[in-house]
Amino acid sequence: MAPLQHRHRLALAFTLGMLMPGGLRAESQDGLPPYKILRSLEFIQDSVVAGDSSAGEMQRFMLSTIDERLRNADKSVFDDSRNVDAALIYAMSGGNPATLEYLMSRDINGNFDNRVADVLRKYLNGKGLLVVNTLADIAREYRDKKIGPYISLVAANVMSAKNPKEALKLYDWARLTSPGTIVEESALRRSLALSADAGMVPQGLGYAARYTRRFLHSPYASQFADLFVQLVVDHDADVKQQDIIDILSFMDPPRQREVYLRMARRAAIAGKADLAALASARAQAITNDGSDAFSALAGFYGGVAGVSTSDMGTAIRKIDQMPAGELNQQDRALREAARMVADEILRAPDPTSLKQGSPLNLSNQEHTEHDAAVTNQSGGQSPGTAGVEAGAAVNVAHTPKEGRQEADPSFNAFVTTSRSKLDAIDGLLKAGK
Repeated sequence: MAPLQHRHRLALAFTLGMLMPGGLRAESQDGLPPYKILRSLEFIQDSVVAGDSSAGEMQRFMLSTIDERLRNADKSVFDDSRNVDAALIYAMSGGNPATLEYLMSRDINGNFDNRVADVLRKYLNGKGLLVVNTLADIAREYRDKKIGPYISLVAANVMSAKNPKEALKLYDWARLTSPGTIVEESALRRSLALSADAGMVPQGLGYAARYTRRFLHSPYASQFADLFVQLVVDHDADVKQQDIIDILSFMDPPRQREVYLRMARRAAIAGKADLAALASARAQAITNDGSDAFSALAGFYGGVAGVSTSDMGTAIRKIDQMPAGELNQQDRALREAARMVADEILRAPDPTSLKQGSPLNLSNQEHTEHDAAVTNQSGGQSPGTAGVEAGAAVNVAHTPKEGRQEADPSFNAFVTTSRSKLDAIDGLLKAGK
């Protein structure tokens, strides 16, 4: 066990001994001020994102303990602003929103800031966009207070849909004022998601590098991996190969391999052969020997991506080397799509298509010229014609064979990408006649 995780567990055991029934201070637990119990919750949550899986169950216990303490506390307890902050942080840390409502209804001394309570109430009820500007103002006002990082995180969550750049500033403030905590972990992960969606590649790579250095063992690291793969695949033209290697170098080999495999699969579906080849090669290199299942899976993804390239023969061999029975349902659909595209490319042309076309029907020439004029005036095909042709294309791509269920989305995505490449090739051939 890593020294840091060992220290976390020792401290966690001590904390629980102080709070659990029968512990050292069980007899005075009801007398503990809420802000002290909150410190234990924060410590447990920080331990979770640091990789201590044993702390997850205790997080639920602590939330329940704080909820009970807040509801049973005398109103005079909240004359201490630290306990007010504890109640607000509890609500923003996965606590029961109804408890905040209860405390506000009993606040006859004005200890709670009504503005903060009101925006949190709307945020927790899914109406944060109604108070997005107020939230941002409050976040700036409270940035140096105990609740500052939490308010900044909440404000950024709401602001992200309206103004991504301003949301990133709020995320940055939240993480910089709470290093090593669940607030920083959440802010980094959500900043990466926002950067990937908004196409802010340099910022996204920076957040990804910080995350891998600080929260590699977080239970949310799998979500981070998906976001990183999304950023790289969707914006591969703006991402250097060395950037990918450097960021993933902070991971242990099994985690690196997993991310590279996810990247290879998504790139293959997106028709980005170069990126898929890079990711599959890196995954195979990590496995060392070429015989294990991971190496075969990496080769399979590389083969799927190579179907639409000039090295199609090698790609097909890689695909065939992966038995369909060893793939999950989604990858079996992907394998079937790749084989179908390969068969279309290799299929010999119909001899009748090479014959001279039939002569023009002169009797219908006048109608043909009229139809062409209407089409040109509308800037292209008539809506009716375009709709029929589009419908035909959809039916060809998605009509299942007899007895087969509807194709997996990855199957359809791969076929659509590959067909567009074939159409482009056909267009070039026609232009060269």
